[in-house]
Amino acid sequence: MSEELIVGLDIGTTKICAMVGRKNEFGKIELIGKGQAESHGVSKGVVSNIDDTVESIVNAVKQASDAADVVIKEVYVGIAGQHIKSLQHTGMLMRKNPDDEIRKADIKTIVEDMYRLAMQPGEEIIHVIPQEYNVDNDKGLKNPVGMTGARLEASCHIVTGLISAAKNIQRCVSRAGLIPVGLILEPLASADAVLSAEEKEAGVVLVDIGGGTTDIAIFQDGIIRHTAVIPFGGNIITNDIHEGCKIIKSQAEMVKVKFGSAMASMADEMKIVSIPGLNGRAPKEVSLKNLANIIQARMEEIFEQVYFEIKSSGWEKKIILGAVLTGGGSQLQHIQHLFQYVTGMQSRIGLPHQHLGKDTKEIQHPMYATGVGLVIKGFAESASGFNTNQNKPEEVVESKKGKWFENFFKKPIIKAIFDDDDDKDLK
Repeated sequence: MSEELIVGLDIGTTKICAMVGRKNEFGKIELIGKGQAESHGVSKGVVSNIDDTVESIVNAVKQASDAADVVIKEVYVGIAGQHIKSLQHTGMLMRKNPDDEIRKADIKTIVEDMYRLAMQPGEEIIHVIPQEYNVDNDKGLKNPVGMTGARLEASCHIVTGLISAAKNIQRCVSRAGLIPVGLILEPLASADAVLSAEEKEAGVVLVDIGGGTTDIAIFQDGIIRHTAVIPFGGNIITNDIHEGCKIIKSQAEMVKVKFGSAMASMADEMKIVSIPGLNGRAPKEVSLKNLANIIQARMEEIFEQVYFEIKSSGWEKKIILGAVLTGGGSQLQHIQHLFQYVTGMQSRIGLPHQHLGKDTKEIQHPMYATGVGLVIKGFAESASGFNTNQNKPEEVVESKKGKWFENFFKKPIIKAIFDDDDDKDLK
């Protein structure tokens, strides 16, 4: 049994979730600990209150630490928000000795050079993901390692975001007494949790409907082609129900989850849900038909923006297998019917347990896709020694909470392990 453990920390708008994973004797990932806390300091995927976010992180990590019986010190953190953008760029390396074999070190050199690209003020590069390579006259190679040639080109998918948003996430994690060893784009993490290799090869779009944002990732020929973040999610539907039905937000969320439908035509107009009144007031009755009309209006708007991103990416005609819907918002009744109605594309619901070694009923829910994906991404980067992002914390701030958290547990400490067989090539 591998002793290496990876922790994924999903800092979402509605919840903060920490997951601890390890690899079993068959090389499959098993989750041995999960912690979850309500998120009070995050709005639309971006930290808006550091103190509240830190408190939620500490609570979630403590639960995961208890469940896994370890002290958590290093985490892979997800990042999302409206500020996330993506672009394509080609890097080039002229090799001194064309007869030498191309090594991983050559690819790393190109990737590191990409981080020196000039960005808009206030923006930074979060990920540089190589897609395809050209070696002299050989085009469209997926892996050039071992080949020979003078000119190596790499077509890369570059993800950018606001410096302030990334630093605020790192600051929150550090103040919670943790070390953020990697900052990972959430749709990429969710994709690793719910998409199969066959789907990525054939062409598929991931639609992760969270509380504050809807994340999009398009794959084709096994390669990430486009990423985007839409600043609308399940919370805005709750707000619509709150205002349209004149009920408090907690009741609106409950009604949405239990009785909500994304297709008004499929709702029974004769059925009514009775919501208890407050402080002796009379109960309020809400028609399920009216509830579905409110939900469908907002979900149509979200799916129209998703479809616009798909069309503007230029890959619409090559998405053979349609979409995979995941995230907490994908649990609305008839949501697949509405997606097909708006986009004309088939879809399925993506569950995060299919890539795990042991079936855990507790995480068989789309809302955990990002957390599971962060663990999977962490193991992938740890095993390869190839990190697609260079966001490192400037300092680790040990707050009183962090010291208490560390001293409270006298257990093994999780430490991410980075192996790189090509270190000798870099020296």
